[in-house]
Amino acid sequence: MNIGTIGTGFIVDRFMSAVLDIDGMECIAMFSRKEASARPLADKFQVGSIYTDLKDFLSDSEIDVVYVASPNSLHALHTQEALEYGKHVICEKPFTSTAKEAAELRELAKEKGLMLFEAITTIHLPNYQVVKDLLPKIGEIKLVQCNYSQYSSRYDKLLAGETPNVFNPAFSGGALADINIYNLHFVMNLFGSPDSVKYIANQHANGIDTSGVLVMTYPGKVVHCTGAKDTDSLNYALIQGEKGYLHVESSTNVCEAVILHEKGKESVRFNDQNISNRMHYELMAFKTLLTEENYDTCYRLLDYSCEVMKVYESARKTAGTRFPADDGKSMS
Repeated sequence: MNIGTIGTGFIVDRFMSAVLDIDGMECIAMFSRKEASARPLADKFQVGSIYTDLKDFLSDSEIDVVYVASPNSLHALHTQEALEYGKHVICEKPFTSTAKEAAELRELAKEKGLMLFEAITTIHLPNYQVVKDLLPKIGEIKLVQCNYSQYSSRYDKLLAGETPNVFNPAFSGGALADINIYNLHFVMNLFGSPDSVKYIANQHANGIDTSGVLVMTYPGKVVHCTGAKDTDSLNYALIQGEKGYLHVESSTNVCEAVILHEKGKESVRFNDQNISNRMHYELMAFKTLLTEENYDTCYRLLDYSCEVMKVYESARKTAGTRFPADDGKSMS
């Protein structure tokens, strides 16, 4: 299974490292507008080809799967073009800028008979499955709390007057898109779509959210998800039930361990993860589905990603953050 990558950020480095440890997968090509941007990664991972023309890259018949890790605002465009060229696609989170883009990509993938995955680590982690298995032990759930906060060095650049992509509305950036999206996946893969959603954000003068709290309601329970790129915090998830609670250690994209606290019993710590690169688990899941040609499961995951994008977009708009994609515009 030969993979071509779009993008040169740190996440591509982590992705390529994960690919190295999976038999039958290999990164053979990279696309970057500037060869110099891709050269360090290509040399590090012995990638044979660097393309600076996207059409040439997508025309490479040796590439089976395209991994899209370009700026958020380009996810939909690059995914669409890869599908049009007959490639299966793994697209980084957040899947798209809008729910409409996600729905259109889903239909295109089905029309072309191709697989399309959102690269969201959380839902494929073994410890996340542990959370699902333990939920019945804590009774009826009343409250869920998630906090993923990580001070960004690019926030310093924002304060200094620069506009890094991650803090730029034109690139579909912001804390909700970059970091709180993991919390949203953590919750929605457990409980589905909420009855209501509201995002209360700290916003820069350019309108981008640098941190915020996402509040969602479900029948009988309330959820709040905190995500910040302008402050640090203890990262965790807590699921509180009438018979006990679950404590997920670390951020929801890692789920380092799960501690079960049942009333009247000693706490028990679980950890089913033994591989440090968390992208390993999602890539193994995608490889299995591709190898087995399991389109049913692929498209169920795709439906789920589309539901997440609906909630994500709704939440973003409650805070007043708008992207060019909201007006049907995309960056090229």
